[in-house]
Amino acid sequence: MENQKSKMVAGLLGIFLGAFGVHKFYLGYTKEAVIMLVISLLSLGTLAAIVELIGFIEGIIYITKSDEDFQAIYVDGHKGWF
Repeated sequence: MENQKSKMVAGLLGIFLGAFGVHKFYLGYTKEAVIMLVISLLSLGTLAAIVELIGFIEGIIYITKSDEDFQAIYVDGHKGWF
């Protein structure tokens, strides 16, 4: 388990910086992170609230998972969305 990520860090990044996809970058989901970032930036913030809501929901999901489930689903399993 060399590639272990903190569910708390990922969750807090999703909650507070979800509009910019920072939690996705942290987990190594570059494609998904760039999608979130581009939507927020190219819409000049008009769609950022929707992207932030997605990040917020994902952050809550990350934090409420057990450590083993988080590792299996989001780190090892590389589940990009929700």
